[in-house]
Amino acid sequence: MRVFIFLMIFLQGVLVSQEISKVTVNGVDVPIVFEKEASLPIASLQIVVKNSGSMEDGKQEGIAKFTASMLGEGTEKLGATGFAEALEFRAISLSAHAGVETLVFEISALKEQFPYGLEMLKKLIKNPNFTKESFEKVKLMTLGMLSSKESDFDYIANLNLQKILFEGTPFAHAYSGDVKSVKELKLKDVETFYRQHMTLENVIIVAGGDIDLETLQKELLPILSEFKKGESKKLPYFDASKKGKETTVEKKSEQAYIYFGAPFYMQSGDENAYKAKVASFILGESGFGSRLMEEIRVKRGLAYSAYSRTSVGKSHSSFTGHLQTKVENLDQAKVLVKEEIKRFVENGVSMEELEQAKRFLLGSEPLRNETLSQRLSRAFFEYYGGFELGHSKKQLEKIDRLTLEELNEFIHSHNEINHLSFSIVTAKRASK
Repeated sequence: MRVFIFLMIFLQGVLVSQEISKVTVNGVDVPIVFEKEASLPIASLQIVVKNSGSMEDGKQEGIAKFTASMLGEGTEKLGATGFAEALEFRAISLSAHAGVETLVFEISALKEQFPYGLEMLKKLIKNPNFTKESFEKVKLMTLGMLSSKESDFDYIANLNLQKILFEGTPFAHAYSGDVKSVKELKLKDVETFYRQHMTLENVIIVAGGDIDLETLQKELLPILSEFKKGESKKLPYFDASKKGKETTVEKKSEQAYIYFGAPFYMQSGDENAYKAKVASFILGESGFGSRLMEEIRVKRGLAYSAYSRTSVGKSHSSFTGHLQTKVENLDQAKVLVKEEIKRFVENGVSMEELEQAKRFLLGSEPLRNETLSQRLSRAFFEYYGGFELGHSKKQLEKIDRLTLEELNEFIHSHNEINHLSFSIVTAKRASK
């Protein structure tokens, strides 16, 4: 395939400069995912702290996200305004954000300003603005955001789906918490969460740009020395529920918001992940042209959009999707979702669908590797997932060789996606 040959030439040129290195701090080897890229005088750095995202909230729902917001308030000495002004004057971007599994410090700057940015990052990690004033400011902003979510029906439907699929697990709550949990947070809770999770054993460095690796390793030492020694926790894993539950919330709305999900029995590192990518693209991830969009919107006009995707991670995996339809079409749309997914599992896909998926996935790959941040992100997830650098390239080679028989055999083997749960937000309907 010509597009694939071009793609491989493109990727080989990109991947040559990526490497995995390390820096040793207090007897702990901290890995560095690095790419040298000197075409522009810029540099970027991420300090990724594993096992410190919303999975770690416990009974204090939303505390990981809240802590990341507090880190956005600068240092105690400079305050939020002074810290931001010092960075803005030098065109430095410095932020912190929490995901499901990780908390990340991120910095980007012109090469000449990068050392100053690292110095400011050290100050932030050592002495964040954990003051009463900053705490109350972040709490007020968080409560305002959560209040606005009360009228976000997509948010409500998706959250309730997560509660059904992952009942009794760390994923069965809103990652930003709710009004009650945020109101109950205390400043000392945030300080304790932060100090307990900033351990060297859980740190991964992701860096690149017009910087020298050896110099970077030296510059990282004073920053990483602010992290304490601890232990690397093993990340737990959870499957989505196969019980097929349903929940409905009544709201004043002209539309019905339908979110659906099921288990998808595949963990990070599975050798068949490339097949899942192709199957998911065909069923519902590609938008127009996908099975769900064609059957539900194009052929029957029952929805404005219809999507589905498989999510395969280190901590959890699932099959999920969503659509909107008129209130009176709710029941019909639900039935159609079930029927189409069942048909997909039983009958598989056609050669035309497979070839179309290959053309898009292989042909669009260069667009996902244009920037340094895109390439570093991919390299990080390869390392984080336990793969060698270049794993994504090998997956593309497998997609290129994938046969229709192999793909359909894979699809037939995942009957678990038929065990659908539904979360719906809709207007109150008259009793039948």
